[in-house]
Amino acid sequence: MAVSIRLRREGTTKRPFYRIAVADQRSPRDGRFIELIGTYDPKKQGENFTLDLARADYWLGVGAQPSETVRSIIKKVRVKAKETAAA
Repeated sequence: MAVSIRLRREGTTKRPFYRIAVADQRSPRDGRFIELIGTYDPKKQGENFTLDLARADYWLGVGAQPSETVRSIIKKVRVKAKETAAA
């Protein structure tokens, strides 16, 4: 089973809100998922995402492939985690 980490669209018309979901690649974008590990709100200013980095690392470790947007969110969360650890 090929697993991907991708965005699942929610919200209303012209007001999108996304959940970061781990799902089988064959399932539809807003369909069945295995686990929800975060959120992303593109309309919000500043820090517009949350992510459970431990669960993301687990799924990446077992072979899940992130989408481009999710990959950039993971990078941002790791940078933020390093900054807070250094402080």
